[in-house]
Amino acid sequence: MQILKIIFILIEVLVLFNILIFVHELGHFLAARWRGLKIDRFSIWFGKPIWKTTLNGVEYCLGSIPAGGYVALPQMAPMDAIEGGGDKSREKLPEISALDKIIVAFAGPLFSFLLAIVFALVVTWIGRPVTESETTTLVGDVEKDGPADKAGLQPGDEIVEIDGKPVTKWGGLGKSVVWRIVSSERNYVTIKFKRDGQTLTKDVPTIIQKTKAWQRTGHPQIRVDPACTAVIGNVVSNSPAALAGLKRMDEVLEVNNQKLFHPGGFADYMDAHPETKTLNLRVRRVDPVERKTNEWLAAVTPQVPLTSTNGKPRVGIEWDMSGGLITIARPGVEEQIRTSVEAMINTFSALFSRKTKVKAQHMGGAVKILNIYYILFKSEYGWQQAIWFSVIMNVNLALLNLLPLPVLDGGHITLAIVEAIRRKPVNIRVLQFLQTSCAVLIIGFMLYIAFYDVQDLNWPFGKKPEQPVEMKFAPPTPPAQTPVPQ
Repeated sequence: MQILKIIFILIEVLVLFNILIFVHELGHFLAARWRGLKIDRFSIWFGKPIWKTTLNGVEYCLGSIPAGGYVALPQMAPMDAIEGGGDKSREKLPEISALDKIIVAFAGPLFSFLLAIVFALVVTWIGRPVTESETTTLVGDVEKDGPADKAGLQPGDEIVEIDGKPVTKWGGLGKSVVWRIVSSERNYVTIKFKRDGQTLTKDVPTIIQKTKAWQRTGHPQIRVDPACTAVIGNVVSNSPAALAGLKRMDEVLEVNNQKLFHPGGFADYMDAHPETKTLNLRVRRVDPVERKTNEWLAAVTPQVPLTSTNGKPRVGIEWDMSGGLITIARPGVEEQIRTSVEAMINTFSALFSRKTKVKAQHMGGAVKILNIYYILFKSEYGWQQAIWFSVIMNVNLALLNLLPLPVLDGGHITLAIVEAIRRKPVNIRVLQFLQTSCAVLIIGFMLYIAFYDVQDLNWPFGKKPEQPVEMKFAPPTPPAQTPVPQ
């Protein structure tokens, strides 16, 4: 069954990914039809066709390299390096106007943008699952002896600014805690935060995790995690937590009157108070049927597991580390599109800045995109998450293709404008050189990014995370029975 589930997820990934490609190329195709251009081929994916058929003089095919698609238009700038073939058919065709070239080239990004709007409407209607850790700016857990710990940050601190720029969420691009740290232009970040009604400011050094020579370089970080409710993911059989009646999906709010801002805070408390014999946990349980909420104090006595490697007592709770409680957000279309555009602008601003640690190798290509879709579809809210991500992808696809580089749609538009100004077509030899040179560079860059993307794969056949030692506890000893007098 697990294999069938994986296969089904992979099919979902390929279907949605190829919808993005198909709609973009459909824009070019329909515009070319409208303007009366000769169409040789409509291809999804590049490379040698693994399937093809001809209909009304147009060859429709599926390539062997899953990284985009194209519509072969011999009257446009030559694309032989990607599409294959020569320029014999081009010599027999009439020239088309610069306006026709601009319309056909612009239609692809336009259709991608329109598809982004369609997906955004769907997200507004069905909603997008959002975890606490995505939207908060509260510090949940601080790594002991890490940069943030040494600078004095504590769980419960509310971050309001980083390097003088406001933050409104924890993850993602834009006004987020993570992005402000990653895109910092210094070796430290100045964090303004609120604690107990006071506004404080701390300079926190950033560190970059060392990687191997063939791996992506790490991002600047200060070793903190966002706040989220400590939700129990599993309770180990025969453990102190099981004996105390705790169950999966219970929320642990406090331990010995100390508020928990993150599941990691529970282990931190136990490590800081090894002498504590009994833990009084404030637990909240929500009945999903009756929608009733109950809170109570559960007394738990830690024990050393049978499988312990360090002799430390534990209670037998395995935490849900997915980010806390989930709510359904319904952002408007304008908000989703604006956020996607801002994310693109922020990425390129950081990429071309000499002061940030963001480099070209940190970008993601087709492999990365497919991997993200795979991860999203594995989640409980797979389609909702994937459609939301598709809004971002379509906006990115539209904007990237409008860059004024040969081979890209923006390059075709730029060449058409040059042609209109000169009032004569650009020399075919020059066009071929520009298109071929740029195609080689872009393909080389795609392979460069794919080299790093493959290393990040967490598919069934990719790298596997280290599995923790299974926690086991001895069965409880039954109470001794008093002999019955004869």
